[in-house]
Amino acid sequence: MDLILLIGLQASGKSTFYRTHFAATHEHVSKDLFPNNRNPNKRQLQLIENAFQAHRPVVVDNTNPTVEIREPLIQLGRTYDARIIGYYFESEVRQCIARNKQRTGKGKVPDVAIYVTSRKLTRPTYAEGFDELYYVRIADNGTFTVQGWAENETIPLQSQPSVHPQVSPPIEKPSQHPVRQNDA
Repeated sequence: MDLILLIGLQASGKSTFYRTHFAATHEHVSKDLFPNNRNPNKRQLQLIENAFQAHRPVVVDNTNPTVEIREPLIQLGRTYDARIIGYYFESEVRQCIARNKQRTGKGKVPDVAIYVTSRKLTRPTYAEGFDELYYVRIADNGTFTVQGWAENETIPLQSQPSVHPQVSPPIEKPSQHPVRQNDA
């Protein structure tokens, strides 16, 4: 059973990636689906737990920008012996704002939300408890490119959420990625 965390800015392609690669096989948990809930974190954990109790794999489709936000999700996954997989969506703020402008209705967020998230966004690490980690980029033709994780690699300047590259010590590499490369 899998717990997949999508990590990235708003309008970086997370929901499209979910629909393209996981909608047929995984439960979709997103705080966007319950905007009026008084305690969305608690509701999110309940939905994940319900899926695990039904032996269904889960994709958490939120920005999940910080270690502190990801920690209770990873802990819950460990409680159910789930394989914890993270997909980090690399993108530039300006690209996300441009894609966000194409959205309509409740899917569109204020530009300031993207800027705020970009300042908080922290690359995930294996030390958090992930079993597998992947980089996701949107290629020029609109398809997704998925690459294995390299913790000692710095983020290209145009993709950095802040002005400081974040480098972690190398830890064992993940196994082969379950989603085909360049498949969108």
